[in-house]
Amino acid sequence: MSRCPKPRGERPGASSCGAHLATERASKREETAMTSYDHRRLGRELGVFDTDPLMGAGLPYWLPDGAVVRHTLEEYVREAERAAGYRHVYSPVLGKRELYEISGHWDHYSEDMFPPMELGAEQVVLRPSLCPHHALIYRSRSHSYRELPFRMAELGGMYRSELSGVLGGLTRVRAIQLNDAHIFCTLDQAVAEARDALALIRRAYADLGIRAARFRLSLPGEGGKYVADPELWRRATALLREVLESAGVAYEAVPGEAAFYGPKIDVQVVDGAGRESTLSTVQIDFHQPERFDLHYIGADGGRHRPVMVHRSVIGSVERAVAHLMEQHGGAFPAWLAPVQLVVLPVAEAQEAAAGEIVERAVRLGLRAELRGPGQGSLGARIRAARLVPYQAVVGEREAGGGLAAVRLRDGRRPGVLPADALLGRVAERVAARGTELWEAAGSGESA
Repeated sequence: MSRCPKPRGERPGASSCGAHLATERASKREETAMTSYDHRRLGRELGVFDTDPLMGAGLPYWLPDGAVVRHTLEEYVREAERAAGYRHVYSPVLGKRELYEISGHWDHYSEDMFPPMELGAEQVVLRPSLCPHHALIYRSRSHSYRELPFRMAELGGMYRSELSGVLGGLTRVRAIQLNDAHIFCTLDQAVAEARDALALIRRAYADLGIRAARFRLSLPGEGGKYVADPELWRRATALLREVLESAGVAYEAVPGEAAFYGPKIDVQVVDGAGRESTLSTVQIDFHQPERFDLHYIGADGGRHRPVMVHRSVIGSVERAVAHLMEQHGGAFPAWLAPVQLVVLPVAEAQEAAAGEIVERAVRLGLRAELRGPGQGSLGARIRAARLVPYQAVVGEREAGGGLAAVRLRDGRRPGVLPADALLGRVAERVAARGTELWEAAGSGESA
């Protein structure tokens, strides 16, 4: 998934002192701009991610709870893609400069790429996009029309040489883990494949509790470094309009936001401060198949050019997690939460019974923790676990009867339940994904 370069602003000058002062001022502005739901603040408070000057700006690291969220999100996407007929690949984060000259990235996008590294007589580059690698993987084997559409997906790293002044938290980074996919198909299949990709995005948003602010048809603008092929742009734009209209999606056409090689559908989200950004994309591309001389063997025995549909369900993992933190105020959907169930014995005498519940929960695949009296009063422990979806309080009566008093993150108290019933209900809700904490059970309750 590539994007057209945006204005980058003035690069730091030769003075290291001036660069340091600019960075210091930017840091102060960032702290001032933070709100209680700003992912930069939440990420540090909740132990999701952090940064270190020795690692470098725009290179955050993931803390244990953040690693759980990231891993769960990545596995969700892989599972959804497998169910939709995608085949997963791995490709290297380096490529020869010549690769990006062929793809057009070097001519149109080199300002956003890291400088080449000399390896003997060759120059290699940290990739700014996965598209060229996937084109080579497709090209490495002969393909029949019977194999199409061929859907290739990867959660892979890519790198952007962003200026220090625009970096921030997880939303603007230099090392990106991208959920990317490319569908190689016939022209007749392109609209249906792009429409299915858009449906996959919308289903993922429902499961994640993400609200799309708007759908944007991103078109070329004046003065941009775009591929000079008017017919290519006309055909791709017409197909994307057909995708949006057949899907019944209201959209806005916006010039100046296209990728350098073609138009795209961008799914826009808005953060707590009202800033809009692109999270997911769908593109129809005639340019890359031409540049890489891609083909398939048709029913007539001849060579035909495939269409390349680019598609990203959640965009970069970094930006997706940042938006999820802000969207939910750190209270992730139960299936995504770092800790899904916390068991709270009232006193030390109930710790053994509470520990058994935790062990059974873990055997069911739930992320559960025991937080005993040594970690504070019951009230303090309940408050500390306010973002955990499910709390199970075990007092003397509960411990003696294999029970637990259930509390939900949203303040509801379903009552005292057998531990097995509680664990079964939680496991059911986690497996169902979505944002509901507790299904109605004849009481009119709903999450």
